Amino acid sequence: VHVPLRGGGGGTPKNQTKTKSIHTPIIISVNLHSTLRWDAPRFHKGNISYTVQSKSVNFPGDTYENVSTNLRLTECDVSSLSAYGDYVLQVRAESENNHSDWATVRFKPMDDTVIGPPDVKVKSESGSLHVDFPGPFAEHEHDRWPLKQYYGSWNYRILYWKKGSNTEVTHIDTKHNSEILSQLEPWTIYCIQVQAVIPEWNKTGELSRELCEQTTHNGVTPVWIIVTVLIGSMLVVVISVPVCFFSFLYLYRLTKHVFCPSYIFPQHLKEFLSKPPSGAQFFSPLPQEEHLFYDKLTVISEESKNNSDETGDEASKTTEHLQDSEQEDSDSRIVPASEKA
Repeated sequence: VHVPLRGGGGGTPKNQTKTKSIHTPIIISVNLHSTLRWDAPRFHKGNISYTVQSKSVNFPGDTYENVSTNLRLTECDVSSLSAYGDYVLQVRAESENNHSDWATVRFKPMDDTVIGPPDVKVKSESGSLHVDFPGPFAEHEHDRWPLKQYYGSWNYRILYWKKGSNTEVTHIDTKHNSEILSQLEPWTIYCIQVQAVIPEWNKTGELSRELCEQTTHNGVTPVWIIVTVLIGSMLVVVISVPVCFFSFLYLYRLTKHVFCPSYIFPQHLKEFLSKPPSGAQFFSPLPQEEHLFYDKLTVISEESKNNSDETGDEASKTTEHLQDSEQEDSDSRIVPASEKA
């Protein structure tokens, strides 16, 4: 659709021989970041500027308000408009005293914006794939908000398949920003894409870029390992319990023997050791008034008759001599009490 230019006073300037026009503008909106764009007309002379205006459809009595004036580019950022509104946007070209007719377009941000793909990260762990997918976000100037805050319902759809078999695609819907894909084949490469789905608005977001990741071992322990560990544990218990019991019993007996001996110390030794030593004499002296009498017993081995006959006399003499010497010794040891006194 072409919109012809017209003069500021209602007529067409004499020096213009052609009809000048601009194309109908379009809206490009992604994640509520919206831009109005149009094509520039071809004027023969002079600088061209543009004016963009907006009006709310929800309030019929409202008049157009300027969104931007004296634009030199053929686009205008209209993200400042409320995301929940319904608007009519118009734009015209201006050059000196001439301007074009208004070119209009209808714009509903929540309906017309495109839901971009989320940021997807995939991590392989224990036979499963951990998928995180935050976003998308609505950005304006320095502000950034999750786009799902603007819509009443919001789901994420996860599509995954084995690499090389695109016909067998599995999908999972979730309200969270992460999901664990389990029950996958170990050591297999899976490809994943994620998109936003908004049932109430009948909108489906763009798919994220394709990410492929290989699964690891599924973490299921083989049966033979379980049986081996069980039998080993039982053997350890069977061996360790008797060893601990007998070790404890040995230590108990050793401790009891050291600190609580089974023998009883004699009472007279206890009394003797408990008394302090009074002198160097430990035994009582012999009674002085008593005389000790004893007999001498001599044992002579029996020898052959020849030796006994030859040595009989010598033995008798030796015995008598020994008896005499012992008698003298005893007499010298025993001293009457009267002599001591």
